[in-house]
Amino acid sequence: MDGDAIDSELEDEIYSVCRTAVGDELRSITYFTEDDVEQLYLRSDLERTADLVGFADHERLGFHSQSAYRNTQLGDYEATIRMFENGFLSRVIRGPHGVWVTTDDMSIERFEELTSALESVLEAFADDVDADIPDAGTAGE
Repeated sequence: MDGDAIDSELEDEIYSVCRTAVGDELRSITYFTEDDVEQLYLRSDLERTADLVGFADHERLGFHSQSAYRNTQLGDYEATIRMFENGFLSRVIRGPHGVWVTTDDMSIERFEELTSALESVLEAFADDVDADIPDAGTAGE
C-alpha cells in the first residue's frame, strides 16, 4: 500500500466512474491485484480502521473461483454485492485486477451502473497490469 500498486491514470479513471455512478453514497474505493492492495478513496467521515489486507485476501478468491459460474443459465458473472449493517461492498474483477467499492444504500440500478463502468475501466487497463493469474478470463467470482 505504498501508492505503487496502480497507475495514476487508472486510479483517476476508477475514482471518476465511482463518483459518477455512486455520488455522495460512496464510502471507499480499493484497488487490488493478486499481490497488491491500495485504498484509493475513503470518505472523510469514516475512520481508517478496515483491515485492507484481510479484505483483499478474501476478495482475491474471485480470481480463482471464476469457473464456478461459467456456463450457467444466469449468464456471465458481473459482480459481487455484499450487504452489511452499515453499507454495501461491491466487487468487480476483470483480468488481473479488481476494485471493491463500499457504499451507503443504493438502488440495484446504480450498482449495475457502477459495475458496468468499472468493467470498462478495468478491461481497458488490463494489459497494463503485471500479474500472473492462472485462467483469469474476464470475470470475477
